[in-house]
Amino acid sequence: MPPEPPKLLPPNEGPRLIVYHQTIHDPAGNYHSLLPLLTNNTGITHIIVAAIHLNDGPGNITLNDHRPDDKRHDQLWGEVKWVQACGVKVLGMLGGAAQGSFEKLGGSDEDFEAHYLPLKTLITTTSLNGLDLDVEEVIPLRTATRLISRLRADFGPEFIITMAPVATALIPDPKIPSHLRPPRPVLSSTGATPNPLHPTLPHLSGFSYPELECSVFGREIAWYNTQFYCGWGDAGTTQWYDTIIAAGWSPNRVVMGVVTNPGNGAGHVPIEKLRDNCTRLRSKYSNFGGVMGWEYFNAGDHEEDMVHVASLELNNETVQAGWVASLGRILRVQNPPTPQPLLGGITAEQIRQMMARQQPNQQQQQQRQSWPQDTINQLVTLGFSQNEAVAALDATEGNIELAAGFLFEHYPQ
Repeated sequence: MPPEPPKLLPPNEGPRLIVYHQTIHDPAGNYHSLLPLLTNNTGITHIIVAAIHLNDGPGNITLNDHRPDDKRHDQLWGEVKWVQACGVKVLGMLGGAAQGSFEKLGGSDEDFEAHYLPLKTLITTTSLNGLDLDVEEVIPLRTATRLISRLRADFGPEFIITMAPVATALIPDPKIPSHLRPPRPVLSSTGATPNPLHPTLPHLSGFSYPELECSVFGREIAWYNTQFYCGWGDAGTTQWYDTIIAAGWSPNRVVMGVVTNPGNGAGHVPIEKLRDNCTRLRSKYSNFGGVMGWEYFNAGDHEEDMVHVASLELNNETVQAGWVASLGRILRVQNPPTPQPLLGGITAEQIRQMMARQQPNQQQQQQRQSWPQDTINQLVTLGFSQNEAVAALDATEGNIELAAGFLFEHYPQ
């Protein structure tokens, strides 16, 4: 008999658990129901319906390939009301890989109104709780801020505005020498924030997310559904997430985005490994932002993931619900599991002491360096010294993921 499910946190507390819902029907036209996310006690907090496109001609809006009010979407909008009544927030996603929606909102005030007002009507008639801005086209920052400002004015403080940058958009470019890095301006806000003047690694949106985050408009963004896949990041390790937090971003504002199936894009992380990484991130960051999955319809429909989820005895009705619930037991429970010790039980404190003992002078370092320079450089570009990088690799037997993790934990930037 399966064990009793643990008590979950209220939807507005703790790390978020989010899925995108874009493939709404299968090839035969059968609808992929959202209700198992509720009936299987998965811990889901938000669903993002994708993708809304602004096409040529004001008012020419589609949800994927059909108008949002097409009869084929009747069951979707009915289920949206159902899940909302159960406390799950439902957002729409604007943009995505199909470019052009934000360009249409970037013209004159007259052009903006012509394209925005039908979008406003769609949000109102479908009772969406928010809008996710997935900017995968090059636009100026003022295009994004005008839309953010208008959404807040029209829908009020409870309306959720999120964005979906790739992970590199939040990471400072490490190739800039320290003496050429722009000075950090004095900001009125308190707490850690990214340097709005420091260029980031290449990404898809054209504007600076650190600049947005540190502006008055950044306060209107609830969080960032950050894409750690398709070559723009890696959720198979905590290193990328740690790097973003080390750059000044609050963990509460950075949701780690993953692909739920190898067929959805490069960089799929098996659910067993992903659960382990989420356990470590929740343990390390008390305000960890959570996880989003792209996308719902085939989540976990992969042999390796199905085997692991089955071993958890979650009593799921569907494969998709099992994948979400397996993360829910990490992210959404009141008493999360404790991370297993790394390196066969060696503690972080023991690693730190080993590193302290192994700090040699430069001549000794050159004589005994045993790790490829490319491997060392991966840690150096994150802001650590050559000696620290080599000592960490020595202490972790060359495991770059563990080395980076301990460096970030004990030598914060």
